[in-house]
Amino acid sequence: MSALRNNSPSEDPPNLRHRSSNVNVEVYAGQTDMSPLAPLHQKAVSSSLDSIRISPRVPTGLSSEIEEVELSLLSEAERTSAGRDLQDGDTQFLADSTKKTAMSSRDRKAMTLLIILYLIQGVPLGLALGSIPFILREHLSYSQLGVFALSNYPYSLKLLWSPIVDSTFLPSIGRRKSWIIPMQLIIGSLMLYIAANVERLMDNPADNIYELTFVFTSLVLFSATQDIAVDGWALTLLSHENLSYASTCQTIGLNTGFFASFTVFLALNSEAFAEKWGIPRLTLSTYLRFCSLLCFGVTFWLTFFEKEGKESSDEPEMTVTSVYKTIWNICKLKHVQALIIMHFFAKIGFQANDAVTSLKMIEKGLGREDLAIVVLIDFPFQILGGWFAAKWSSGDRPLRPWIWAFWPRLAFAFVSTLIVYWFPTPPLSYGFFVYLIIHTVLQGLASTIQFVGISAFHTRISDPLIGGTYMTLLNTFTNLGGTWPKYFVLKGVDFFSVAYCEVKEANSELLVKAAECVSDRGKEFCSEIDGECITERDGYYYVSAICMTFGMLFLGFYIIPTARRLQALPVYKWRINPE
Repeated sequence: MSALRNNSPSEDPPNLRHRSSNVNVEVYAGQTDMSPLAPLHQKAVSSSLDSIRISPRVPTGLSSEIEEVELSLLSEAERTSAGRDLQDGDTQFLADSTKKTAMSSRDRKAMTLLIILYLIQGVPLGLALGSIPFILREHLSYSQLGVFALSNYPYSLKLLWSPIVDSTFLPSIGRRKSWIIPMQLIIGSLMLYIAANVERLMDNPADNIYELTFVFTSLVLFSATQDIAVDGWALTLLSHENLSYASTCQTIGLNTGFFASFTVFLALNSEAFAEKWGIPRLTLSTYLRFCSLLCFGVTFWLTFFEKEGKESSDEPEMTVTSVYKTIWNICKLKHVQALIIMHFFAKIGFQANDAVTSLKMIEKGLGREDLAIVVLIDFPFQILGGWFAAKWSSGDRPLRPWIWAFWPRLAFAFVSTLIVYWFPTPPLSYGFFVYLIIHTVLQGLASTIQFVGISAFHTRISDPLIGGTYMTLLNTFTNLGGTWPKYFVLKGVDFFSVAYCEVKEANSELLVKAAECVSDRGKEFCSEIDGECITERDGYYYVSAICMTFGMLFLGFYIIPTARRLQALPVYKWRINPE
């Protein structure tokens, strides 16, 4: 076989992969099989250009035909007995499988540890991506919020240093603990630093915007690094049969930490909420001190009481250089390049809605505690929506729900703009608040459908030989598509806004146009000179219109045709050629 390939250098050798772990055989178009059963395989190839997947207990090929002939020669009683034996064998097989998949005490302990580690990671993310921007909105312009939004970037770019985390460690401590322990010590220390300086940083955030951005960017950076190490540790903490629970631990822990720092903290930090329920107001410094103590406590336990097991050395490890080279080879595939372009601009259409609408509603009079309630109610619906979307995304067309959900997301972005424009004067009626919850839930369902659909597509096309690197690369560009436009969207709101301070004196009216009358600081300055801040043009509506227009055009002229073309490609087109 090798001699035949060497004699045909002008043609690329076909890819033939056999994965015994999944009992899955993939035969690609153009394959030439030199075995005696070649005609049968060629006939199989003609039925599918992608691949042929053979289930573990289903015989195929010539052996299947022989077994059918043998069964036909048996009497009715003999065939019945054979069928009964096969059924008993299947029953025993299922019973053995149930025993093997039973959750052991070791796995339950490992799941608890993983949930706690992911929770620690979710706390700073909930602060930097959730509650802090809402608190700063009372003192900063949208341009300054755009600067703070740069703190979101490290979590979307962790692929750049993940190979280093995976390959560099101290053997005496452990591959994963060598990174988790110092990262959590730094995270806890940064929280203590912010707690000690919270009055200086938050009372005058405009003067400390760059320090705030640097501190929270560092916090997200170290949390992202901890995430890389925890993801790798999950592969050895859990037994092989319960390895699928790793994603469950991540979902529970990360979301719990995120919502504790976002939804719960915003509600307990609200003075109106504290007065209404007769509870003390939770300050940012108190919350950060509590979280830092939790972080230090878990780190102490990891250091002295939790041992890291040795990883299996059956498979050769990829070096840092080889991982980066693999990433580059993936990016050189023309289909991956088309997918990257699509990811990079796909979320612009509803970026103004995602980044600014909630801030505008708070500016119009929506209480932070009311927003927290809306987000809290929305959360369980997204879990259910993810389950239905996963069923919808199965099959040969996983991008179908992803494409379909673009239209409702763009429609919800338009409706959100109208809600901001006609936002009622507080106090809000019960009917409007219920409508706001329904709108948020439906909008979140569309977002969840897109997330599940694109994740299913990534899973389908990723090369199983380098699945982790492939998936991480594709998810990185997906996350970047929702991160990089935020800075420009927030900047654009101020850029297109026109506001001035109107000062009235006696019987005359003197108009003084202030350079900045968008943030609460500018409005406060205007009120100090007995003026009124007038907004002639709100840049939010202009930015929203630009984003939605671009989103619809990009969807119709690029995303839909490109997604359908990429979805129809055979799986082997996404593979990188082995050297």
